[in-house]
Amino acid sequence: MLRLQNLTKQYKTGDIALKDINLEVPDSQVMALIGPSGAGKSTLIRCVNRLVEPTSGSVHLNDVEVSSLGQNQLRKARRRMGMIFQEYALVERLSVMENVLSGRLGYVSFWRSYFRKFPQSDIDEAFRLLERVGLDHMADKRADELSGGQRQRVGICRALIQDPELLLIDEPTASLDPKTSRQIMRLICELCQERKLSAIINIHDVLLAQMFAKRIVGLQLGEVVYDGPPGDLTADVLTTIYGEEDWEATIEATKDLDEDEADVIAAAEKVLPKPDAAS
Repeated sequence: MLRLQNLTKQYKTGDIALKDINLEVPDSQVMALIGPSGAGKSTLIRCVNRLVEPTSGSVHLNDVEVSSLGQNQLRKARRRMGMIFQEYALVERLSVMENVLSGRLGYVSFWRSYFRKFPQSDIDEAFRLLERVGLDHMADKRADELSGGQRQRVGICRALIQDPELLLIDEPTASLDPKTSRQIMRLICELCQERKLSAIINIHDVLLAQMFAKRIVGLQLGEVVYDGPPGDLTADVLTTIYGEEDWEATIEATKDLDEDEADVIAAAEKVLPKPDAAS
């Protein structure tokens, strides 16, 4: 379980990015984090693994208080938190396999990593992951030869080969077309189910969040203003999160999903625990 207690981030300029955030993400739950630009979504994700240092409050991942760790212990704790980035963060001149194996850098010695001499068990696992996401035939391709959806799948494999307990996912569909976006979100949910992983997905697309998440948290100016199921995202709630707009079209869109999208929701319901079961 991930637990955030009174998490606050204030920059030297005085701007407050997060204010007293209190959240719990149970094991195996995928939570969608929504809100306007500047609401603090990316900051929250980065405070969890301390890519951004919180000003106050605490972050607990199961039995470890991440917020109080020294640098050596923090490096070990970050193995337990896989990160998937909006812009993929791949080394474009390296192959797909080398990019996936970079997720094991925290587990091997300096010289092994320098010469990219990974244990055979790591290589075998990388092939298994690439096969799972449909890219095993591209293991030797350079990353800069891939499409956006393929790059994101490589990023997912790189995060999973860490053998994490939690996935932190920052705008995984922002650069993708609608069909590929649904495929990536579906894949993430399926993998979380298979591996019993918790995940926080920072996402701008409200409809995608409603399609795939059983729990949605809305941020506004660094504060939680909504925490609940997607079905309760009424026009009034969306106005609270994003401001005045005609939200009825967004709400109607969730009622008019085609058969393929309805199948996605059914799959998501199997993947994610019901709110009562998670509490």
